[in-house]
Amino acid sequence: MTDWLTREQRSRNMASIRSKGNRTTEARFVTLLRDSRIAGWRRHMNLPGKPDFIFKKKCLAIFIDGCFWHGCPLCYRLPEDNRPYWRKKVLSNRLRDRRNSRRLRAKGWKVLRFWEHNLKTEKGRRRVLFKLERTISLLNR
Repeated sequence: MTDWLTREQRSRNMASIRSKGNRTTEARFVTLLRDSRIAGWRRHMNLPGKPDFIFKKKCLAIFIDGCFWHGCPLCYRLPEDNRPYWRKKVLSNRLRDRRNSRRLRAKGWKVLRFWEHNLKTEKGRRRVLFKLERTISLLNR
């Protein structure tokens, strides 16, 4: 299906849409942290890539990547419309994610990334929690 807007109109339209944050996914992660009594975290600090959560004393940055926007290998389905645009968009998001992770690591931060789908099931939440607790315990040494 062809786009009924010109390239310039579509660009202006997409640029005007602002994210409100991934509230439901981040809320699930907050619940996981609170239920597990994991303290010391903060949200949305001004660091490269704007991590969703950080543990400042441990220099740990956590990103919760949305399956659609970051191209999850399990969940992502390329939209039928405007496929070249979406291929380029998701690829540029993934490249930006890698670049920001490298920048944080260069500054001495440990980076964890979790997929959105892992927070939707109990099994996935257990895996996330295990990885998070293991990382925190290693950083305490």
